[in-house]
Amino acid sequence: MTPFLIFLWISAIVVIYIISKYNGIIALKNNRTNAFADIDVQLKLRFDLVENLVNTVKGYATHEKETLENVTKARTSFMNAQNIDDKIEANNMLSQTLKSLFAVSENYPDLKANTNFLQLQTELSDIENKLAASRRFFNSSTKEFNTYIEMVPTNIIASLFKFTPEKFFEVENEAEKQAPKVQF
Repeated sequence: MTPFLIFLWISAIVVIYIISKYNGIIALKNNRTNAFADIDVQLKLRFDLVENLVNTVKGYATHEKETLENVTKARTSFMNAQNIDDKIEANNMLSQTLKSLFAVSENYPDLKANTNFLQLQTELSDIENKLAASRRFFNSSTKEFNTYIEMVPTNIIASLFKFTPEKFFEVENEAEKQAPKVQF
C-alpha cells in the first residue's frame, strides 16, 4: 500500500469514528428531549387541573385574589416558555403557588368538603406521582447524556460540536419533592 492509501484509510476510520460518536451524542440528546416531552404532558395536565382548582376556590375565596393571580401567572409563564429551563422555572413557580392555594382552602371548611374540590385534589395527587416518575426518567436521561459527553474521547467530539452538559430537573425545596397530601 502506498502512503496515500494508508492516509485515506486512516482518515476514513477517523471520520467514521467521529460520525459514530456524534450520532451517539445526538441519540442521547434526543432521548433527553423525549423524556422531557413526558414531563411536558404531565405539567400541562397539572396546570389545567390547577386552573380548575382555582376556579373551584374562587367561589369560596373571592378575596384571595393574589393566590389566584399567581396561579394564572405561573400557567402563562409555562405556556410561553421557549425551552426546558423556562418550563422548569414555571413549574417551580406553580409549586409555590399550590402551597398557598391549599393553605387558602384550609380556611374554608365548605370548600374542603366540596366534591369537585376533593376530586380535583385526588387527580392532582395522581398527576404529581406521574410527574415525579417522569422527572426521574428525565434526570436519568440527562445524567446519561452528560456522562457520555464528558467521557474521553467523546468529550473531544462534544466540545468540537459545542455540546455542553444539560441541567437536571430539580425542584427548589424539599416540600416540593413530595406529592401533595390529600386530606379528606
